[in-house]
Amino acid sequence: MENIMEDPPTSAVLLEHCHFSQVIFNNVEKFYVPGGDITCYYTLTQHFIPRRKDWIGIFRVGWKTTREYYTFMWVTLPVDMNNESAKQEVQFKAYYLPKDDEYYQFCYVDQDGVGEVEEIEEQNKELCKENQELKDSCVSLQKQNSDMQAELQRKQEELETLQSINKKLEQKVKDQKDCWETELLQLKEQNQKVSLENEKMGIRVDQLQAQLSTQEKEMEQLVQRAQDKTEQLERLKKENGQLFLTLTEQREHQKKLEQTVEEMKQKETTALKKQQELMDENFDLSRRLSENKIIYDALQRDKERLEKENDLLKKENNRLLCYMGLDFDSLPHHVPTSEQGGAGQNAGLAYGNPYSGKTTLLFQLEDPCLHPFPPLNFFSLKC
Repeated sequence: MENIMEDPPTSAVLLEHCHFSQVIFNNVEKFYVPGGDITCYYTLTQHFIPRRKDWIGIFRVGWKTTREYYTFMWVTLPVDMNNESAKQEVQFKAYYLPKDDEYYQFCYVDQDGVGEVEEIEEQNKELCKENQELKDSCVSLQKQNSDMQAELQRKQEELETLQSINKKLEQKVKDQKDCWETELLQLKEQNQKVSLENEKMGIRVDQLQAQLSTQEKEMEQLVQRAQDKTEQLERLKKENGQLFLTLTEQREHQKKLEQTVEEMKQKETTALKKQQELMDENFDLSRRLSENKIIYDALQRDKERLEKENDLLKKENNRLLCYMGLDFDSLPHHVPTSEQGGAGQNAGLAYGNPYSGKTTLLFQLEDPCLHPFPPLNFFSLKC
C-alpha cells in the first residue's frame, strides 16, 4: 500500500449535501470471504478528472464524513485520460480489512476530501432494510428457540414421569415375584407334609399309585380332549350340586355333628372358590395349550399340584368320615378292573354307618377321566 502511513485528505462535508455520482463502482459483491484480499473495480465518468491525492476508502454503513474511513488505498492515475470506459482497480489487503460482520461500502474521495458515492442513500436504505429483516429473523429464531426449549423441558418432564412409572412397575413386579416365591415355598412345605402323611398311610399306597397312573394317562390325552373341557366342567358343577344336596340330607340326621358340619360348610365355601380359580386356570391353560406345545409342560406341573390338593382333600374327607363315626376301610367301595369295568360303567365312592347297616352314595363319576371328590370340598380336575 503506497504511503499507507500518510493520512488521506478528508473533509467534514456531510453526506446529505453530496448528491453526485462521478465514480461508478463495478462488480461490488454483497459479501466477501473473510481472510482474503478484496479488489475494488471502478470507472471514472467523462466529467471527472482524477488527481494524485485521490483515494478510495472503506466506510461503515451510516458514516457522515470522509474522516470516518476504516481503511483506504491511493488511486492510480489512468494512463489514458481520454478513455472514459477504462476500468480502474485498487486492492485492499486482508490484513487491513474489518474483522467484524457489519456492513461496509466503498467511497471514492478526491484530494479535497469530498466523497463520491454511487446511489449511497439508496444503498443505505436497502442495507438498513436488510438489517431490519435480519433483526426480525433473529427475533423469530429466538422465539423458535424458546419454544423448542419449552418443548424440550416438557419432553424431559414426561420422560421423568415415565421413568417414575417404570420404577413403580418394576417394584410391583418384584413384589409380585416375592409373593409367588412365598406361595411356592408354602406349596413345597405342603408337599413335604403330604409326603410324610403318605408314609403313614401304607395301606392306601397302591390305590394312590393307581390313581396317579390314571391321572397321567388322562393328562396325555389333554390335547385331544381340550374341546370337551366346558361340558366336563358343567357336569362337575351338577355333581357338586348333587353332593351338596346329599350333605344337606345327611346334616338332618347328624344333629350331634352340627359344629363339625358348620366347619365343613366353611371348608366347602373355600373349596368352591378354589374350584373356580382352578376352572379359570384350567380354561386358560387349555386355550394356551392349543397354541403352543410348551404349555403342555406347564399343565403337567399343574396336574401334580392338583394331585397334591386332591390327596389333601381326600384326607380331609377321611377325617370327616371319622368325625361321623365311619371308617373309610369299612365303606363298601369297588374299583373296576380291566375285566369288570368298561367304558359305560361309572366309578363311585360310598360310605355308611357300620352300626346301622345303611350305605349312602356320596358321589358317582360319569367319566373315567373324573376323579373322586370328598363330600365337603369341591374342585375341578383338568383332564
